[in-house]
Amino acid sequence: MDEPSGFPGFLGIGPPHSAYETARAVVLPVPLEATTSYVKGTRRGPQAIIDASHQVELYDEELGRETYRLGIATLPAVEVESLGYEQAAERMTTAARQVLADGKLLVALGGEHSITPPLVDAAAGVCGPLTVLQLDAHADLRDAYDGSPHSHACALRRIRERHPAVQVGIRALCQDDADLIRERGWPIFLAHEMAADPAWADRALALLGERVYLTIDLDAFDPSVIPAVGTPEPGGLGWHEALRFLRRVAARRRIVALDIVELCPLPGSIISDFAAAKLAYRLIGYALALDGP
Repeated sequence: MDEPSGFPGFLGIGPPHSAYETARAVVLPVPLEATTSYVKGTRRGPQAIIDASHQVELYDEELGRETYRLGIATLPAVEVESLGYEQAAERMTTAARQVLADGKLLVALGGEHSITPPLVDAAAGVCGPLTVLQLDAHADLRDAYDGSPHSHACALRRIRERHPAVQVGIRALCQDDADLIRERGWPIFLAHEMAADPAWADRALALLGERVYLTIDLDAFDPSVIPAVGTPEPGGLGWHEALRFLRRVAARRRIVALDIVELCPLPGSIISDFAAAKLAYRLIGYALALDGP
């Protein structure tokens, strides 16, 4: 690393590259954990990613640049602990709207996947109509789960009520999800079909509008890449496979905001924390350096 670290924000960088006023990207931690249904710990995810990011090399070997020099600010975590979902969503929306209204790339770190619907609404409200691109193991299309319509298992159902979406890497869904997908004709790229179809990325890209909100549940990756998730599923995306696709998305579309969710840090292991941090930095680089139309 060229620059002294030790500052508490993403990458450990300090002024001037961490100054909000001049930053082109802003990291927003959202440590929400209200509806996790298997392994707990998503509330610790944002800080674990930020801590691990201090060990990420500032030079991006793929992009051939030090992306941080474009400016990456880190905001304090949204205070959501002990709040009802509606109040928490209002706080998330307010924080996101401000970042987006200031013309910056929003990079939200979760927390569970239920942070995504209000952030998508905020992005659409500021930036205009958009397509949500979801990378995930799970369809997340239940109307309610464990009695809550705001469960992590309902995130894409809530989003699809208001915004078009393309779902990639799906390999776990219930019968009701499958029936709904067929009835509505929703574009879903199932992992086993992707494995047999090298043209899946072309077809997925063609379905995206000009502006994209990108949401990545870390269980989209195979557990051999990122094991520290709440609901792991075998047969996920590989690291380079996912990045090749996301680079193409950034080059051909405008990513206006993104989130990375569902990290459940494992005691004694930083593999997943570091992978999530490197993923966030790489995606910032894609979104700002490649900058589609």
